[in-house]
Amino acid sequence: MGLLSGLEHFVTEAEPLAAHTWLRLGGPAKYFAEPTNQDELATLVTRCCENEVPVRLLGGGSNVLVRDRGVDGMVVLLTAPAFGEIAVKGNIVRAGGGARLGHVVSTSVREGLAGLEQLVGIPGSVGGALHGNAGDHGADVGQVTCSATVMTRAGEVLTRGREEMNFAYRSSSLDELVILEAQFELESEDPAELTRRMQKQWILKKASQPLSNENVGCVFKSPGGISAASLIEQAGLKGATVGGATVSDRDANFIVAGDGATSDDVLQLIEMLRSEVSQRLGVELELQLDVW
Repeated sequence: MGLLSGLEHFVTEAEPLAAHTWLRLGGPAKYFAEPTNQDELATLVTRCCENEVPVRLLGGGSNVLVRDRGVDGMVVLLTAPAFGEIAVKGNIVRAGGGARLGHVVSTSVREGLAGLEQLVGIPGSVGGALHGNAGDHGADVGQVTCSATVMTRAGEVLTRGREEMNFAYRSSSLDELVILEAQFELESEDPAELTRRMQKQWILKKASQPLSNENVGCVFKSPGGISAASLIEQAGLKGATVGGATVSDRDANFIVAGDGATSDDVLQLIEMLRSEVSQRLGVELELQLDVW
């Protein structure tokens, strides 16, 4: 049986990936899939495993830079409603891996459940948030995650309990191919107070980050005790440019892809930032951006 036999209704070839990422850069995926349910996803993953075709999962695209040459193998996008369901029962919020983190945050606040409101304004999907343990101002998604259902690269579905998961700064032990669903254990609190807290956090974040109409990517993890943006500023690199790629003048840990920018421009700018910060300040910056 051929790789795509019977899967043609949700798999295409040579799909441009730039439109699916925040930086709006990069070449095509050899194969691109948007399965409509978990059974289709399992069939696709199993077929790829049998044919030794590498599979990558693309979430919200906020943390991905696709190289100009594109991606060999299968790229999967979980946009179907089946992967984005959000439900609340008591103090537990259950969310599909394809759900937008922002939607989960607003749902929990509306239901008077505290624990996720600090994450307002963080882009991307629930799956991506758990994989990279998204967080801000001392709060991260791992702190309130009580279970996660995952799919392995062989298509097997497993559930990880709290004791089986480890979360650290911008990383987690959830390295399976797909995070299908997560459950968050939250605490009851006054919805009006939660809303005020969330709105305050949103205003602070939007005042410091690049404008919403810019094509941007947050580049580095912050080494303990100091932000990557501060280190880049201290090295005198705010506003630095390579080709069409520029360090944001609002937050130096963001790179803005301007007109005519290429992925290679961004990669060269990243290497310049790492090299200069290392030479001038003695700090080695670690990438947060996922380069494909």
